[in-house]
Amino acid sequence: MRYSALQILRQGLTGNRGWKPVWREPEPKPHYDIVIVGGGGHGLATAYYLAARHGLTNVAVLEKGWLGSGNVGRNTTIVRSNYLLPGNEPFYELSMKLWEGLEQDLNYNAMVSQRGIINLYHSDGQRDAAARRGNAMILAGADAVLLDREAVRKKCPFLDFDNERFPIMGGLWQPRGGTVRHDAVAWGYARGADRQGVDLIQNCEVTGFDIRSGVCRGVETARGTIGADRVAVCVAGSSGRVMGYAGLRLPIESHVLQAFVSEGLKPAIPGVLTFGAGHFYISQSDKGGLVFGGDIDGYNSYAQRGNLPALEHVCEGGMALMPMIGRARVLRIWGGLVDMSMDGSPFIDRTPIDGLFFNGGWNYGGFKATPASGYCYAHLIATGAPHPVAAEMRLDRFERGAPIDERGAGAQPNLH
Repeated sequence: MRYSALQILRQGLTGNRGWKPVWREPEPKPHYDIVIVGGGGHGLATAYYLAARHGLTNVAVLEKGWLGSGNVGRNTTIVRSNYLLPGNEPFYELSMKLWEGLEQDLNYNAMVSQRGIINLYHSDGQRDAAARRGNAMILAGADAVLLDREAVRKKCPFLDFDNERFPIMGGLWQPRGGTVRHDAVAWGYARGADRQGVDLIQNCEVTGFDIRSGVCRGVETARGTIGADRVAVCVAGSSGRVMGYAGLRLPIESHVLQAFVSEGLKPAIPGVLTFGAGHFYISQSDKGGLVFGGDIDGYNSYAQRGNLPALEHVCEGGMALMPMIGRARVLRIWGGLVDMSMDGSPFIDRTPIDGLFFNGGWNYGGFKATPASGYCYAHLIATGAPHPVAAEMRLDRFERGAPIDERGAGAQPNLH
């Protein structure tokens, strides 16, 4: 069923009895051309682009729970392409362009809202780093505007500009950044993949791989063995555990990243704001709640829940940036399981096992990368060659001495 204003009117006049399920509930087949392990945003996007761009429809997506039960429904909805390094910026700009056409491609309302994102700076060194990043963004085809103190004050007069420790001196603004409804992204890609003939199989946990003579022939699941010519894994924070079934050890640690939503308030925050003197980011949802987060919890975990020290740390950052937030009551807290790589950048690559592919290491950036991740992963699986904008996202880059140090812990720590 194609969605349209006319369809809404027709269904309303007939008692809304004609709506069809958004996707099928098929039984798994004994064999597929491609099996995708992980029914989150990246897995569903990969399945959609395999079918829509490459004509590969004998594909199954296996999810141990329900579609979208992982990080894609547990993030803070921010999308942006304000990266610095050539190994990352073109990739995230591709993702931004895909976001801009997503709702038309999928015929689904994902609530893409390009309300802008401002990364604040608080020192001369941070200003210089922001200018450098903005220039790199423009060279890669993105948009960037360096704002001075008064320009930021005009947009966000409620900020604490005269904080003695962290005075706000300006910000780097990307007008095309913003937010997207996270669970709608999962549902939209799932519906789009299903319409192309992809099997979406829920409650089907992968418990092992069928590897013979160095070649992956399929997967072992809670619902039996499923054969496949190619197996593609994208399971976010469970990457280390799942790839361990294949005997592979990854340069990844799993941590909890908490997110928070306040009670509904009148419109106050015009877009997305990030604190330059600490890890804090905030936006306001269409329902009025303040959506915010910060650093990961400081321990390894596979749990989708966090602890109070991270909550206190995030709230301290919010209070330093905008003291008015102290009057809002926190309504909900949840945790997502993120896969942290050593340089803050992801992997989209083959593995040493023929027929087995890996997508992971997304750190804080997994949601904003969803369209480009699926697009580039589908390209790699379908053609056997990496997409040009993801060519540096290789598993062996640490071994080769070629990290993509977007985390900012490299040769210029004075700028951070």
